[in-house]
This record gives sequence, C-alpha cells and structure tokens, in this order.
Amino acid sequence: MEQTQMINWLTKGNISIPVILLESYPQLGIDEKEVMLLLHIHSYLDRGNTFPTPDEMAIRMSIGSQGCMEILHALLRKGCLAIEEEKDLTGVMYERYTLRPLWEKLIRLIEKNEQEQEKQQAQADEGELFQMFEREFARVLSPMEYETIAIWVDQEQYSPVLIKAALKEAVISGKLNLRYIDRILFEWKKNGVKTVEQARERSLRFRQHQPSRKQPPQAGQASESKGKTVPFYNWLEQ
Repeated sequence: MEQTQMINWLTKGNISIPVILLESYPQLGIDEKEVMLLLHIHSYLDRGNTFPTPDEMAIRMSIGSQGCMEILHALLRKGCLAIEEEKDLTGVMYERYTLRPLWEKLIRLIEKNEQEQEKQQAQADEGELFQMFEREFARVLSPMEYETIAIWVDQEQYSPVLIKAALKEAVISGKLNLRYIDRILFEWKKNGVKTVEQARERSLRFRQHQPSRKQPPQAGQASESKGKTVPFYNWLEQ
C-alpha cells in the first residue's frame, strides 16, 4: 500500500519555481495568495490544462471559486497574467492562460536590481577615489579638484581603477597635481589604454626609454657616493 502511494505521488510530477519569484514577488506588487494562484496556474499549464476554471483552482486553494475569480482579475490588471486566443487543429478558437507577462516582469526586475547594484558600486568606487586622492595629496581636495575628478568619471568616462593608476603614476613621478594626472589619462585614452595592465605596460615602456635620474640619498645613507637611479617619464612633455 505504501509503495503504491509513493508511485502515485511520484507520477504526479513536479514544477520548477524560479527562486527570484519567491524572493521578489512583493516588488511586483502581488501578495501570497496571488503568488499561490500563479503557481497553481503554472502547474495546470505544465500538465496540459491551459485554461483552468475558478472552480478547479478553488479545489486546491483555501478560498472559494469567487475568491479565485477576484484574484485572477487582479493578476490580469497587474499585468502578471494574460489570456491568449489560439486555434486548435480544426480551426476552432480557444482561450488559454499565459505566464509570459510574469516572466517578463521578473526579467525587468532583475535588470533593474542589477543596474541599482552597479550604481551603488559606482558611487562607492567614486567615494573611495576621492579618499585616495586626499591621502596622497595629504590634504582635503578643493571644490575645483572634486569637480575635475567628477568630470573624469561622469563625462570622460574614465574608470575609477584607471584614475587610481594615473594617480599612482603621478606619485611615482613626484608630480602630484591634477593637470599632470589629466595629461596621463588623456594620453592613455588617445592610445587605447583601457585597463590597469595596459597602463602599466605603457608606462614601463616609456620609462625604459627615459634617462635615469638620481634619487637623493635617504637618511643613514649619506656615506654612499651614489644614490639609486629611477627612470621618470614626464607626461606633460608629450
């Protein structure tokens, strides 16, 4: 008897429910009863019943057929359910439910959430960018400097990571000013540099062709006759 019941249970099949629907249905403006009715419609469609009646749905629900009818109307108004007309093989028209509007809403919601996350990440990166400049400059940036950096991000479309790389290049060259950094970014853009790796390779190539300059002796190294030599590249001369 138990084996027969198990077989009957397994032969009823199962349906696939997108987790995003369970996580995000409040954002679609629908409640738990509406979600449950949508899942029942999904189940009916999966088993070949394309236009279940409110009475059929009420058998599975804890509400009557009138309640199911009201929920169906609400889902149609909210654009989470639609009724299509089709022809059978004999040419007779019939109606069927489709969940396509629901899936389209979920896709748009996913895209919206991803865009919002990207926006928040961009804001966080921009804030970190300003902090990095202030650390390297050892002072608070002026309003004009804030505006210049914002223009790099918003109008020139330089990525924050590339701006950071240009700042590091300026630090290495001992030229901590925005005009110098702007020139670096301009040269990189003109030469198709889009990643930190490309920027690093280009800077390295230029330094290899530049004459080395002596660094001043560090504390405790006054007895050394020669300081170390480091190649510099002056971007403002380009």
